[in-house]
Amino acid sequence: MKVTEHIEKANGDTLFSFEVLPPLKGQNIRSLFDHMDPLMEFNPPFVDVTYHREEFVYKKRENGLLERKTVRKRPGTVGICSAIQNHYNVDAVPHIICGGFTKEDTENALIDLNFLGIDNVLLIQGDTRKPEREFKPEPGGHAYASELIEQVVDLNKGIYLDEELENAKPSDFCIGVAGYPEKHFAAPNMQTDLKYLKLKQEIGGDYIVTQMFFDNKCYFDFVKKCREAGITLPIIPGLKPITSKKQLTILPQLFHVDLPMDLSKAIEECKTKEEVVQVGIEWTIQQSKELMDFGVPSLHYYSMGKSTSVYEVAKELF
Repeated sequence: MKVTEHIEKANGDTLFSFEVLPPLKGQNIRSLFDHMDPLMEFNPPFVDVTYHREEFVYKKRENGLLERKTVRKRPGTVGICSAIQNHYNVDAVPHIICGGFTKEDTENALIDLNFLGIDNVLLIQGDTRKPEREFKPEPGGHAYASELIEQVVDLNKGIYLDEELENAKPSDFCIGVAGYPEKHFAAPNMQTDLKYLKLKQEIGGDYIVTQMFFDNKCYFDFVKKCREAGITLPIIPGLKPITSKKQLTILPQLFHVDLPMDLSKAIEECKTKEEVVQVGIEWTIQQSKELMDFGVPSLHYYSMGKSTSVYEVAKELF
């Protein structure tokens, strides 16, 4: 079932959903299921699976020169989504990214997903490859998420890259796109960011999932600005419980988000890791309750490979 169909079927009730990371290379699927098992108690209609592009590492050769090698630390998302759907009978939403894919790679992945009965995709530009500082598209690939949307929309119309295909069957993907309540870091201002988000809607996006935020006012203002700009898609808020003091500096750097003073002060005053985790849980519970009162379509939690805090939050709400 499509994410939009799940939202319609809920009749205004707020759904529970979450995002997982593929297990690290060398681990098996059981490590992922152990993470997901507790959260399935709350009957999520869909689960997102991130995609991580390859990275560069440099190894010293015997002659003293450095050799650059490409490594992929996490297995592909397609197989993991299939395993999740088969094991839990829940809709898996794979992230499809620009970086690391040619257009042919993207089409092949989409064909596999379609064959596997996966009805949803979340289309994003993706992170810059480490240790590069700027995003660089793959030769023959896409530079922007809007271009990915165009390719999926074409496939939904039965238009493949090979124009000579006869009687090509269309896919029927529901297309999720990313929104940024505090502005995408590469956008010069919020107005420009909203212009491109509206473009994603016009091209064929079906729903929006936001970057994490810690101040609900950011989300409420974002929704208001989206509606004023003519963006009518469902806007699913993304949330993450803080679990360590290090995240006070890491999360703003990685995700370009602000943490409210009350939250950062409460975490800084914690004496133990357990206290930090509890503060993170309580803050996210309060965020979630306020968002549910607002009538959000789903509360989408970034679990980051650790389900304990998300479980404690969900237990209070669902």
